[in-house]
Amino acid sequence: MTDATARLDPHYEIADIDRRLFGGFVEHLGRHIYDGIFEPGHPSADADGFRTDVIELVKELGVSTIRYPGGNFVSGYRWEDGVGPVAERPRRLDLAWHSTETNEVGLHEFQTWLDRVGSELMLAVNLGTRGTQEALDLLEYANADTQTAWTDQRAENGRDTPFGVKMWCLGNEMDGPWQVGHLNAEDYGKLASRTAKAMRMIDPGVELVACGSSGRGMPTFGSWERTVLEHTFDDVEFISCHSYYQEHDGNAQEFLASGVDMARFIESVAAIADTVAATKKSDKRIMISFDEWNVWYLHNADGSESGHEFKGGAWPVAPRLLEDKYHALDAVVFGDLMITLLQHADRVRSASLAQLVNVIAPIMTEPGGPAWRQTTFFPFSITSRLAHGRAVRVPVSASTFTSEKLGEVETVNAVATIDDEGVSLFVVNRSTTDAANLRVDLAPLVRALGREVAVVESHLLHEDDLYAANTLEDRERVGVREAEASVDGELLSLALPAVSWTAIRLA
Repeated sequence: MTDATARLDPHYEIADIDRRLFGGFVEHLGRHIYDGIFEPGHPSADADGFRTDVIELVKELGVSTIRYPGGNFVSGYRWEDGVGPVAERPRRLDLAWHSTETNEVGLHEFQTWLDRVGSELMLAVNLGTRGTQEALDLLEYANADTQTAWTDQRAENGRDTPFGVKMWCLGNEMDGPWQVGHLNAEDYGKLASRTAKAMRMIDPGVELVACGSSGRGMPTFGSWERTVLEHTFDDVEFISCHSYYQEHDGNAQEFLASGVDMARFIESVAAIADTVAATKKSDKRIMISFDEWNVWYLHNADGSESGHEFKGGAWPVAPRLLEDKYHALDAVVFGDLMITLLQHADRVRSASLAQLVNVIAPIMTEPGGPAWRQTTFFPFSITSRLAHGRAVRVPVSASTFTSEKLGEVETVNAVATIDDEGVSLFVVNRSTTDAANLRVDLAPLVRALGREVAVVESHLLHEDDLYAANTLEDRERVGVREAEASVDGELLSLALPAVSWTAIRLA
């Protein structure tokens, strides 16, 4: 047992929270669309074939904006294949995931699903095998409010009014050699700039995201961001970050430092963007869209890539790909990644959990059977529900451990949010060995509010078995329970078990 202290001062403000920070990501990959959100023969399916049990879980998850349709998938996607009469849509080979795409679900169907879950659409355009003209066609089809050939077709397909998509991604992971149509930074930057300028001629109000690096470990990381932004600085609002984390070689303690790696990634990209701004003598600040993040067991124990069972073989429809089973340990790391995003709310104005259903997802389904919450569901749903208003730094003094890659890391990490109704505090104990007694000084908060506060809601995610998981056979093995939390005057006391995530609501 160790002691830790913290201070909750409303003057330690980071920024107002953009609700797009709690975004998600849906890609035509594996069983995400087909057998995931869309299964016409399922007992819960609505008239449009969407699983209502999944809709209810996505609503509970609290996802604000959903990036669609990819991902690697978008770099070979013809958006026109997904509109018009479903019976007339072509089947296509998807090179990204070595599958067959039926195109039963496209733009119109996905928007119908979004309306039911209460989320906003964020579209990605194909700058891999296609380019500026196709991006303009899609934008005109989706957003134009005048009569044209494309808007006439949109009306014929059942929608008289524009989709009104605000946020657009200029391609996906174009720095990655695995990407269909991969480009170097110079060529991508020029293409993205041309496309952005043309898109604004149709809709000046769009917000555009340039592709950043696919990960902090990419060999071109840093130089890629600098070159791309030198071309696109005046044309975009965001540059993207993508990062996935997993436990390697059974080293849970190293895995629990993942939030520090994410923080350094964000801070590095922000510094590069500000350097480009300085060279251009501009006070504009490029924001970050962390539009792919999650725990993903991308590599097997032997270092080989996982999840691509069908390469070189058949081209199946909706194969079981990337269906990671998440443990309690994964959920604690996941909760810490959410804390890290909130700690950088001044620059991370949008983020997309990748992905939502079946594919590295907080929600799993069985064809014809149940849907259930994975362990990572809980920190996302609770944080999305409780984190409103503005984010506030919570300095913590705690013991440390030594990370092989990141140096000295504090065992306890925290952030708070403050809104008109109260205060939410999110805390993680990264230690694999020691529980912690956390004492939080609330005096600055009490003075600012002019009244005392009390704990009205608490949640603890912790399992003695770090590898406990929710499965088809035992769908409620892992959940959250009430935390040990109390307020005595101006002091909040929290008991933090080793490897745990906690959320507290004060009012």
